[in-house]
Amino acid sequence: MTLLIIAYLGGALTILSPCILPILPFVFARAGQPFVKSTLPMLAGMAATFALVATLAAVGGSWAIRANEYGRLAAIVLLALFGASLLSPRFASTLARPIVDLGNNLLNANGGGRAAPTVKSALFLGVATGLLWAPCAGPILGLVLTGAALQGANLQTTFLLAAYAAGAATSLAVALLVGGRIFAAMKRSLGFGDRIRQGLGAAVLAGVAVIALGLDTSLLSWLSYASTASLEQAVLDRLHAKPAGGAPSEVASNDVLIADAKKPFRSDLPVEGYAPSLDGAVEWLNSKPLTTEQLRGKVVLVDFWTYSCINCIRTIPYVKAWAEKYADQGLVVIGVHAPEFAFEKKLDNVKKALSDFEIAYPVAIDNDYKIWRAFENSYWPAGYLIDAEGQIRYHHFGEGNYGRTEKAIQDLLREAGGQMTSSTAVAPDAKGVEAGPDLGNIRSGETYLGYEQAANFASPEGLQADAPQNYSIAEPGLNGWGLSGTWTVGKDEARLDEAGGGITYRFSARDLHLVLGPGADGKPIRFQVTVDGKAPGPDHGSDIDADGNGTVTATRLYQLVRQSGTVGARNFQIRFLDPGVQAYAFTFG
Repeated sequence: MTLLIIAYLGGALTILSPCILPILPFVFARAGQPFVKSTLPMLAGMAATFALVATLAAVGGSWAIRANEYGRLAAIVLLALFGASLLSPRFASTLARPIVDLGNNLLNANGGGRAAPTVKSALFLGVATGLLWAPCAGPILGLVLTGAALQGANLQTTFLLAAYAAGAATSLAVALLVGGRIFAAMKRSLGFGDRIRQGLGAAVLAGVAVIALGLDTSLLSWLSYASTASLEQAVLDRLHAKPAGGAPSEVASNDVLIADAKKPFRSDLPVEGYAPSLDGAVEWLNSKPLTTEQLRGKVVLVDFWTYSCINCIRTIPYVKAWAEKYADQGLVVIGVHAPEFAFEKKLDNVKKALSDFEIAYPVAIDNDYKIWRAFENSYWPAGYLIDAEGQIRYHHFGEGNYGRTEKAIQDLLREAGGQMTSSTAVAPDAKGVEAGPDLGNIRSGETYLGYEQAANFASPEGLQADAPQNYSIAEPGLNGWGLSGTWTVGKDEARLDEAGGGITYRFSARDLHLVLGPGADGKPIRFQVTVDGKAPGPDHGSDIDADGNGTVTATRLYQLVRQSGTVGARNFQIRFLDPGVQAYAFTFG
């Protein structure tokens, strides 16, 4: 029930996000119509369609992805006709009779159609709108979709998605009731109903254009996440089974942390519940298996990560520094490696990552997500602090806020009887891919190349699932990407079938990373990178040289671009000189 409430409130918050803008014209086109016969069926159809499509997309295969693409295309055509009919009744009269009848049913919103408003027509419009609705995957929707991906198809997933959609429909209904009264008053007092109808028609066509151009899933989603993520996180913290209330105040990375060892100390960090068992790991690295009973009396930092996740990689220098600095005070750091991609389940890959990152603290290999589920975790990276009595007292999701986390570590060590003295917060000299992001200049977000989560694909051939296809490069817009050459696109990755193929991405960020791996034979794969058609020179990443040359030797994240000057939108292209490479995801910093 708590999760249903969280999902519902997350949907209700969608009304505050720019990503709701593309479907508002379709909703407000029903303003002034009877709520029960017109507004309610439309919103119900929109919510039900979104819940069904989102469930299939979260747990289905390529057939679900293709079906939704065709459905979106049909909905765009239908609603474009709807908007044109609102804008010009003369245009509607030129259409063939079946389309006119359909248009008249949908046109009831403006009072110019011949048929009376019907529940059927409103429901039909809601279904079309639901196919186009692409809400932003903020913390709450991300929690629901992550659970769906980990647990597979089940009724709980559908109920949670339906609750999210119902929340959005509720806030839209309130807005529509208010807007409908305003429109009705304008019609009575000013008498320009035709002008309102035409304005709504223009807004509908603008909404169709925004969706057709993909802006609803790129720019608007980025803006929406930035504007509502903090609100959604606050909802999670208040209603989740492990509330985050009472967290300590922010401490800058260069602040001095001072402890008074003369007085008994009790931290004001809240008790979030007892730490669950660490049983379930398929293997432990750098240590024998550890249990919560063995760790009693110690302060424990449990860090959930996976080795190709850029956000996790950027936290590693801080986690290592804390493990080294506070080991003598009683801190135990445990990394829980929970894989995102299939290649991250291979033990040899994880062992190599530990060597590359010089991680010496214990790491539990959680390939079956048993520890992940025991902590009810939903994020990479995620840190949980456990006190000497075995209680969770602090958590943090994502990278950043390092001073705040270190202050919590010190508080719990003092509470456990540690003799803390004045101490400056750690400031690791992170370089290359481990360096912090340039947050002020990031306009590109994580982009997956596998068909299950792919978005903004720009090659004119369209994405073909699980079948070889010869692709060509189109000129992508910002955050668009495409393939060239013969590729087979799978659920999680794109595999190059013939040498000479490449990938293009139009991005805007200081750093560009790409998760790459060699083929099944493990042979190294040579590649060349260009930026705006030229060798990257001083803008090369840590995994290539100034001429753009590099080699894929293992499946991991490769830093390919780090802009050294003014950060702006650039055209990235990588061409592979050997076949077999597997490309998984772009990330930026």
